[in-house]
Formats: sequence, structure tokens, C-alpha cells
Amino acid sequence: MSNYKIIFTGPVGAGKTTAITALSDVPPVTTDEAASDMTKTMKQSTTVALDYGMMKLDGDERIHLYGTPGQERFDFMWDILSEGGLGLILLLDNTRADPFKDLHFFLESFKEFIAESKLVVGVTRMDLSDNPPLSEYHKQLDSANINPPVFAVDARQRRDVYVMTQALLYSLDPGLGG
Repeated sequence: MSNYKIIFTGPVGAGKTTAITALSDVPPVTTDEAASDMTKTMKQSTTVALDYGMMKLDGDERIHLYGTPGQERFDFMWDILSEGGLGLILLLDNTRADPFKDLHFFLESFKEFIAESKLVVGVTRMDLSDNPPLSEYHKQLDSANINPPVFAVDARQRRDVYVMTQALLYSLDPGLGG
């Protein structure tokens, strides 16, 4: 049996828990707790440790899906969860005041992990705000000398999350995830 590990990260409310729930072939494990700080203006609960799900591929291959907490105060979990990971899916909420600030913050925070693995960027909530457009995300990533695939994603839709995950797997190994 082959086991692989993918990390989902991004700011609070970007859709990490929702994406893992949509993609997982087993009931996901979440560590959501009532939001107690400025997060509660965005949502009632927030991830405090991790989210976990699993996607079954052909044969005995399994992709373990780990979601990080979005709040910076839980950043100690980011390194723990990233250990042994093959790639990073960075989800960004297009309705936030400055999604590019979030982009650069997470690129910097996961710089070492990105350097030794692969990255895919998913932009959520584009149905609520199509500005900035995906082309601007590409420009921001180009300015950081990173050129990952970038997708508009509805984290609630398994197909959207699946396509993004397949792009990450393909960038790791074109034969992986068949």
C-alpha cells in the first residue's frame, strides 16, 4: 500500500475544512472549536489543531489530507503537519480585504516546505468577488519566482477540489493518482 500526504493551508475562512470534507472518502476528523477572537466576526468555529481526511486512489494508494489551522497563533502546527508531506494546497479567500497579503504571508511561512515539495493555489469565493482576477494571482506568484497552477475553486464542490488535488499529484509524478 502506498500512502501520500498533502497539506491544505490558508487563512481563516478560506475553505480548508470544507475542501477536505468534500474530497475525503472517509468521514473527516476536524478540531473545530468556537471562535473566541476576531475570527468570530467571520465564522462561528475555527480549526485549532488540524483537519484530516483520506482520498482513495487506484489500487492500494491513499492520499492523506491534512488541513492546518488558519490562525497564526496556531502556526506551531504548520511545521508538525507539513512533515513528510508531498505538496501544499494553498487556499485563498478572494473576498478578504487583501488576498495578496495572505498569499505572500503563506508563501513566506511555508517557504522551506514549498522549496522541497510542490504547490497548487486555489482561490475560493470567486463567485462572491471576481476581483482580483486569477491573472493577478499569477502576476503575484511570478513576482515571487513561483509558478504553480492556480485554480478558481468552490471548496464545497468535490470536483473542484479533486481537479486541484490531481494537478498537485500530477506535478509530483505524472503517473501518480491515476
